[in-house]
Amino acid sequence: MTPQQACYTCRYRRIQCDLSARPCRKCTKAGVECLDKRPIRWVKGISIRGKMRGISLEHPAENPSTGSAIIPFVVHGHTMPLELGEPSFSCLDPTSRYYLSYYDDCICSLFIVYDGNNNPFRKLLSLALNDSTLLKAALALAARHRANLGHSFQRYDEETPPTPLTVHQDALGYKHRAIREISIALDDPTLCARDSTVASVFLLIFLDLLESGSDRWNFHLEGAKKLISFSQQQTGAFSEIGQEPGQTVKLIREFINSQIYLIETLGATFVRPNLLTDSDPLDSARVVSRVAETVEQSFLGCPDYLLIAIRCLSLSRDSIHDLSNPEMVEYHQYNVTSVLQSIEEFDCFAWAINLPQPNQAAANTVGDLCMLAASYKLGAQIYGQRILDTLSQTDTSMGELLKELMQSIHSLCASDNLLKCALWPICIAGLECELPGERYFLIQSLEQFWEKTKCVNVINAAKILQSYWQRNGHQPAIPSAWIVDIGLSGRDWLLI
Repeated sequence: MTPQQACYTCRYRRIQCDLSARPCRKCTKAGVECLDKRPIRWVKGISIRGKMRGISLEHPAENPSTGSAIIPFVVHGHTMPLELGEPSFSCLDPTSRYYLSYYDDCICSLFIVYDGNNNPFRKLLSLALNDSTLLKAALALAARHRANLGHSFQRYDEETPPTPLTVHQDALGYKHRAIREISIALDDPTLCARDSTVASVFLLIFLDLLESGSDRWNFHLEGAKKLISFSQQQTGAFSEIGQEPGQTVKLIREFINSQIYLIETLGATFVRPNLLTDSDPLDSARVVSRVAETVEQSFLGCPDYLLIAIRCLSLSRDSIHDLSNPEMVEYHQYNVTSVLQSIEEFDCFAWAINLPQPNQAAANTVGDLCMLAASYKLGAQIYGQRILDTLSQTDTSMGELLKELMQSIHSLCASDNLLKCALWPICIAGLECELPGERYFLIQSLEQFWEKTKCVNVINAAKILQSYWQRNGHQPAIPSAWIVDIGLSGRDWLLI
């Protein structure tokens, strides 16, 4: 290895090699083998990746050079190829390797609009392989998603778990160890400032979506926000103290910041007033605007412009319970009216066509993203109008907006990538619609959503809507009543 050539191990771990003599200092510090070249891997199965991964022939294959059999390892009844020589995985037990591979194959594509080379969830692996806390959080996500496989949408709470009990035990075990290590890190200022600690807490939010979508995500969200604030105070940006961050770390920081803003904004719309700590939407907008908007690094793909508008609307909604002063009522009426006008002027097509395209080969990408943006725009218009109706004690017909929103959801159902981003607009439509046919369609959309994601918060979203419809069937409600009632259900739901 020459001083100008990075070692294979550092390239594989997606970190910058220090180009020192072999072994390099980065590999020595991490305790992994420093390799010049990609090692040879013998695997059992037709393919290393994709749908054929792990599918074996009837008899063990042979090493073409030695004739020796290639023996796979088995985790909970699932045959996985043993990939020899990968330095980053050398210290992991077979079960952890299985779930880390599962995370790479399934989780990374689940919580992003379009999977690609710059997927931030996959880039987290470079940190996770050197941080046990982040690794446990990633493994907990993978194990929980694996445990959810096989459950049905209609009978989730009633049926016997179709997956082995050991998978559920793995999910709980990894989660317990991740939370325990996070708790230890909180007592150490140095560990608190680490990117990996923030990322670990960040992943727990997504774990809550897989588990239920209620009552825990907000604690993780607030914790992540406090850690970021603390780290910025310590170093000027959350980073390893005394170290200059590399490009990968910078991308991860920007991603976590922007997605916390997204989750906080949409999460606040359906919960108790003032559940989340207050922040100025304009200050938040300045933070978001520092990063170029791209759906390749977005959990849901909702345009930043609409997120800022929704946050302003949500603040006015939270104030409804405390409007004893007529002047404040008038202020919020003016504010909501102004925001609604700005939402109406938002051009979904212009937004979509000006985005960096994640897949140049897909001719319909712009149209799909335009439809996704339209679903959020229409949802925001309905949400804002119902806030204004409550403030002004009026009843505005939502027929045309609802019809357009239902059409956009129908279009999104044709794309698994985009449907998984549309739970918030679906819930808005469900709280607003009254016709049995519309309600049936939305439940079918949620079932399709479940089959794609296996996030239990989708099942709970269906239960919330069905319970709301049943209550309204017995006693007709004021059309705008849901804008307040949805946050008073007794639990704090993350319906995204």
